[in-house]
Amino acid sequence: MSSEYAKQLGAKLRAIRTQQGLSLHGVEEKSQGRWKAVVVGSYERGDRAVTVQRLAELADFYGVPVQELLPGTTPGGAAEPPPKLVLDLERLAHVPAEKAGPLQRYAATIQSQRGDYNGKVLSIRQDDLRTLAVIYDQSPSVLTEQLISWGVLDADARRAVAHEEG
Repeated sequence: MSSEYAKQLGAKLRAIRTQQGLSLHGVEEKSQGRWKAVVVGSYERGDRAVTVQRLAELADFYGVPVQELLPGTTPGGAAEPPPKLVLDLERLAHVPAEKAGPLQRYAATIQSQRGDYNGKVLSIRQDDLRTLAVIYDQSPSVLTEQLISWGVLDADARRAVAHEEG
């Protein structure tokens, strides 16, 4: 595994962990010692190679599909696609309904359509963000900043929106 790929993979691992509000030690505690903080940290820094089996187990622990953890590069060397837009549903539940009501209803509809009720995170498409921007009467970039300030969307989402608007 190239060191650049390992660093990209590690960044994805760190993003998922932080979106779930977990520290490295929190991962160790929640997993009852199955995932050692020092090991997960070394995966995240790209200092240690992770096997496919361990990556699948880690994805299962975080409750996300394995492909969410993989860097977006392709064997042909194509440019990395913009980061996924991943809503933190646990944080969304704590945002007052007068602010987040439309987003909560939209997310619930997507969950229902997908049959996806893990309750922690929800990936949305650029089209979903544009639809939400219309609902909130804001541009996608302004809405993205608002969702980041609520803690519902990771700061990496700025790159996805900039890529889309650029």
